[in-house]
Amino acid sequence: MTLSGGAPIEPINIGQLSIQYLIDGTATGGMGVFELTVAPGSQVPPPHSHTHNEECVYVLEGILRYSVDGVVRDLVPGEWMFTPRGSVHHFSNPHNGTARALIVLTPDIGAQYFRDVGTIVSAGGPVDPSKLIDVMSRYGLVPAPPPQ
Repeated sequence: MTLSGGAPIEPINIGQLSIQYLIDGTATGGMGVFELTVAPGSQVPPPHSHTHNEECVYVLEGILRYSVDGVVRDLVPGEWMFTPRGSVHHFSNPHNGTARALIVLTPDIGAQYFRDVGTIVSAGGPVDPSKLIDVMSRYGLVPAPPPQ
């Protein structure tokens, strides 16, 4: 059994998203948990899958549109959706209010992934897709092919 506490990790802001890690599981190779805040009108991240991780989203506030392998749901507080390893998923907030959710990843990809993405997004100008894909690849994320 591992019990831990300590100071929370600084929030990570990536465009219209804010990520507040509660449990960074990269140190143990275990589960990670973070709170995700999604501003109204957000259409990020791009559809992708994880080669090494399973993900569960549990909505705390607002309405979060979540898609797993083409199944799209508008999740409200208390509802959740599970993403198996290798499944293409995506979320957005096309609604008027802010959405907040808990995200559980097992094993965790870690806060550093989001910091690395944040560096690319906040570099100024349009996001360089090749740099974003490079970071995603290093952490086992695979961008989904464009719809046919």
